[in-house]
Amino acid sequence: MNQVKLPFGNDSLVVRIPDKNLSRIILPSEPEVTDNAVSLILKALEDPVNSRKLSDIVTSDSSVAVIVSDTTRPVPTAQMLPLLIDQLHQGGVADGNITIVFALGLHRNQHEGEMERIVGQDIYGRIRCIEHDRSRCRRIGKTRRGTPVEIFEDVLDADVIVCTGNIEFHYYAGYSGGAKAILPGVSSKDSIIANHRMMMEAKASSGMTDSPVREDIEEAAQYVGVDFLLNVVLNSKKEIVFATAGHVIDAHRRGVAFVDGMYKIEVEPADVVIVSPGGYPKDINLFQAHKALDNAKNAVKKGGSIILVAQCREGFGNAVYERWNNESDTPEDAIARFNHSFEFGGHKAALIAQLSKTYDLYLVSELSDTDAKKSFFIPVKTVQEALDDILDSNPDAKVHVMPYGGLTLAL
Repeated sequence: MNQVKLPFGNDSLVVRIPDKNLSRIILPSEPEVTDNAVSLILKALEDPVNSRKLSDIVTSDSSVAVIVSDTTRPVPTAQMLPLLIDQLHQGGVADGNITIVFALGLHRNQHEGEMERIVGQDIYGRIRCIEHDRSRCRRIGKTRRGTPVEIFEDVLDADVIVCTGNIEFHYYAGYSGGAKAILPGVSSKDSIIANHRMMMEAKASSGMTDSPVREDIEEAAQYVGVDFLLNVVLNSKKEIVFATAGHVIDAHRRGVAFVDGMYKIEVEPADVVIVSPGGYPKDINLFQAHKALDNAKNAVKKGGSIILVAQCREGFGNAVYERWNNESDTPEDAIARFNHSFEFGGHKAALIAQLSKTYDLYLVSELSDTDAKKSFFIPVKTVQEALDDILDSNPDAKVHVMPYGGLTLAL
């Protein structure tokens, strides 16, 4: 009998799997951490990709907007900012000329404690920190695919724009990080929805740099004129194992290559996959936790079972998604609605509905049974309950486990 731990919020859950059933624990090929985070970030800043150093880009008169991720992302911003701001100081920029902008996209506003935790107490106390405001965006162009480029005016009005973030798989933009800090990060609702409409195209999937969604994002960033990028790659312990800086696209691609080497894993499909997004904040709500479900789908046979282990302390995480779940009686309802009426947030209901037609979806979470069922899941109180139920009907079922499904992509 094997006891396997699965991250769940800030804690973990344990499932016992018989030897004959456990096929594989799918873990990333993570490098040994030999350099500390400071060293990795400094190396990236001192040797940027296809770019001058940030300290050489700014002058003492420059106003600088530094875009950072919100609380739904595991970015170690508080470790990154002091070194990045030191580069600005070396270039002559005073604290009063720096604005930190939290990229919300279409996410909720944050409370003050969350913002202070993200950037660190010292920086929050001495540098202007503001949230992206979708009502204050200015149009500067339109992409070839028709997406209006409408960007938060406090970003556009800065002399120098710096994007930060982390790089991992993203279920329709291919990868996170890079120019996603601009679109959707600090864009208008109309811009974001127009860009996200492309998510149903064939190449809009995890691990694709030529996803139409990402190509559209990066075209929008060219209109904006991003001056510098600092991105990191994290391991399953949320430690920085790689950093890249410089040109917003070229530096991002260097990080992408590193992510692929760690997290793209070829897997023979099993009867069952037990997947955790990797704990908080990746399982902060069902809207975010779905990404692990999508990353795991290639690891299970058609007609098999996926057990999603996600705390969802903030429930659904998106009002439109919740409304679509409440208003869709069957998976077919959600799918049909999406096909004739795109609404951001509703897409999540349609995507999970589509998966539920191919796999039995179990959910271990803090959601009520009613909410889980509305989301096209089979609610269970424990991972063990779900697995035992499956093994009762198929005693020889082969089981894969993905403890870090938010990071790992099964191929």
